Amino acid sequence: MFKTLSGRFLILTIVFVMVAEVFIFVPSVARFREDYLNARLERAQIASLALEAEDMISTDLEAELLATAGVFNVVLRRDEVRQLMLSSSIPSPIFATYDLRNPTAFELIRDALACLVEPEDRVIRVIGDPVKQAGLLIEVTLPTGPLRDAMLDYGRRVLVLSLVISLITASLLFLAVRRFLVQPIRGVVGHMQSYAAAPEDARKIITPTAGVSELREAEEALQSMQTQLTSALKQKDRLAQLGGAVAKISHDLRNILTSAQLFTDRIEASEDPTVSRLAPKLVRSISRAVNLCETTLAYGRAEEPAPMLEPVLAQTLIDDVVESESLAVEDGSIVITGEAPTDLTLLADSEQLYRVLSNLTRNARQALQTARRSGHIWLAAEDLDTSWQITVSDDGPGLPARAKENLFTAFQGGTTKGGSGLGLAISAELIRGHGGALMLEKSDETGSCFRIELPKS
Repeated sequence: MFKTLSGRFLILTIVFVMVAEVFIFVPSVARFREDYLNARLERAQIASLALEAEDMISTDLEAELLATAGVFNVVLRRDEVRQLMLSSSIPSPIFATYDLRNPTAFELIRDALACLVEPEDRVIRVIGDPVKQAGLLIEVTLPTGPLRDAMLDYGRRVLVLSLVISLITASLLFLAVRRFLVQPIRGVVGHMQSYAAAPEDARKIITPTAGVSELREAEEALQSMQTQLTSALKQKDRLAQLGGAVAKISHDLRNILTSAQLFTDRIEASEDPTVSRLAPKLVRSISRAVNLCETTLAYGRAEEPAPMLEPVLAQTLIDDVVESESLAVEDGSIVITGEAPTDLTLLADSEQLYRVLSNLTRNARQALQTARRSGHIWLAAEDLDTSWQITVSDDGPGLPARAKENLFTAFQGGTTKGGSGLGLAISAELIRGHGGALMLEKSDETGSCFRIELPKS
């Protein structure tokens, strides 16, 4: 019970009420002591009236009057004359004197606490104003034992009353918390558990009903999240089915295109001028289609294998990419160069990093070729404090606006006309596998620049 929200509210309420009662008890017990002493002064004054009515009273009657007043002696001062009205033997010397004519709150509290913590019965003198102004002052001596007992009894009654008030208050708060907070929260938790069991079922989405503003906001936020998640799951399921179908189609289409590619090799040997002129274009088109099918099949697999990290010399890797991609530029209109510090060694999977750099360089080359313009492509690597950085930049026409919006999204972020966008999506995935990031640093009419950051640890 004490681990529940309502149970903790119950305990905290009892504790806080009791703490509040402690702060109330201290001044109230001081007031009780003052009233007790004033009552003794009044009784003593009334007892002294018997002496004024008769000049002489018996010893037994005097003792009875003093016992009734609860004091040892009564002194009344009138007209600057101090008169001992009633007296008896005092069992011990006077311990302290307390003046109740103009006490401060601090003095009352201090004296009350001192009386509570002092277990020994002592004799004290108390001075006060007589009732009905029957003199200048009245002074009595009395024991502290009965006073302390009365104060303790008063404290016990206050404690019991405080405990009863605490229990009643805490019980009411407990019921209120359960009704207005705990039950709605349990309802939200129940909806979450029900939804988690079948997130595709739109009927499981919560309907906000809470009357408390904060809980209502939580229910509305949960409803929005569940609605979006259900929609995303349905879309993901449809995409998974579509992906399976596309993979099957790509597999069969690749086989068909591979056979067609074998026939185009023979067509290229034809001496017919028209055939010779069109055959290379046909070969390139079929090669691109085969490559797209293979890339789609590769992307359709669960995920790329984890990188095998090993020391890689940056300059050697860049040179391999430059040499490979330069072969595709027959007329020399596009210059591809690479530069890195000779001793710069990266910790990476050389095969995967080669694929990324090759893909970025190929995209830049194809962008220049599509725009039918000459240009320059630069590959560079540098050593930073916490990472290694590799950039692939060009002075081409820049990326289309649509490509920038969905740059690393498969089938949406193609950088060239007719491109699938798989290359950049796979490249970004490979770099994330290294714990790094692939990002577009800039792209405008002066060219584009992609930056790869690989962490050193």
